[in-house]
Amino acid sequence: MNLITLFADGRRYMKTWPMVRQLGLYFPEYRVVKATQLAMIAMPLLGIVAAASQLYVLGWNFLPQAITVLLFFVSLPIQGLLWLGWRARHPLPLSLFDWGNQLSSTLTEMGVACQPLGAKACYLDMATILKLAFERLDRQYWDEL
Repeated sequence: MNLITLFADGRRYMKTWPMVRQLGLYFPEYRVVKATQLAMIAMPLLGIVAAASQLYVLGWNFLPQAITVLLFFVSLPIQGLLWLGWRARHPLPLSLFDWGNQLSSTLTEMGVACQPLGAKACYLDMATILKLAFERLDRQYWDEL
């Protein structure tokens, strides 16, 4: 899989995944998306501060180590996006496949245009259905889970 496609899938998956706390019990995406969003904001700044303070305290002789520390901090949000991109294209297990089709049929019965999961369904397809379901279904449905 192309690395750029993986990043694009990770960003799309991060925007599609419904940020609902109830899903955090069943899926790690809630925590990974939250951590990646925070890392995209904070880690470049922390990396610059860490590298600059290392250069200030230890001197210019430690420039390679300071660059390494900076690259480590900058790589953290990249790792989150890579994982999300990999997960977005990962095929669904059968139990989630059945649950996704049940959600899809429930939404269709309510009159919401929702396609059932296909034979090659992935987590991105499931995220689309979950986002639609959290927008349209009432809270009582989710409390029964």
